[in-house]
Amino acid sequence: MTTILKIDGQAISVDELLQSLKLTGQFEGMIEQLAKDRITVLAARKQGLRVSEEEVQGRADQFRRVRGLHRASDTNKYLDALGVGLEEFEAFLTDSLYQEKVMQRVCGDEAVRAFFSLNSPRFDSIEVSHIVLDSEGKAREMISVLRDDPDSFDEMAREHSIADTRQKGGLIGKVLRGSLRGDVEAKVFNAPAGELLGPFASTDRTTFEIFRVNARHPARLDDETATEVRRLLREEWLRARAQEHVIEAC
Repeated sequence: MTTILKIDGQAISVDELLQSLKLTGQFEGMIEQLAKDRITVLAARKQGLRVSEEEVQGRADQFRRVRGLHRASDTNKYLDALGVGLEEFEAFLTDSLYQEKVMQRVCGDEAVRAFFSLNSPRFDSIEVSHIVLDSEGKAREMISVLRDDPDSFDEMAREHSIADTRQKGGLIGKVLRGSLRGDVEAKVFNAPAGELLGPFASTDRTTFEIFRVNARHPARLDDETATEVRRLLREEWLRARAQEHVIEAC
């Protein structure tokens, strides 16, 4: 049983660490990330990508600077404390470079522009506010009041909504497609600015929601959208690559 930590002389083992990670729900996420990293490295090698000694040395220098390891002896002590050998350290750096090189291909600027061009409607966004009530009768009465006096929306939200957003006058803010329930999204994203929609019942009909569309923002490839496109490209690519391998939990 390998000890990784002692507190007042009491040992904490690797088995205890794994048990804690599993019980706190962190283990699955770590295993999933490990699988993604390994699949990416295998793909890089399959594609014939290369990592040079100079690139590994540059990454090692960066690693040391970030951690304040200014001398070779400092780095050796740091790795010894982790129980990591030099070969393992170099393999870790090499794999990280392989991963970056693959993702530069998968999520590069050209790929981002092409994906956005084909899928721009999914990046449309709207700014919305809502009021959530605990009965259909209250919700129907509320939307009737709001249609007569739309300027009272913020005040009505603060006074009557049971949602956490009531302190902000019901403001949810900017949302992308996929952020709302399907039947709600279909109506809200097609509504003009200023439109009131609802009430929409929750699945168990314990709450009823009224929306107001404050503004519409057609998709544009800004930094925020580009970041989301890269995330989607990466996840889509990883799902496809995962199908090429036999992945077994042990």
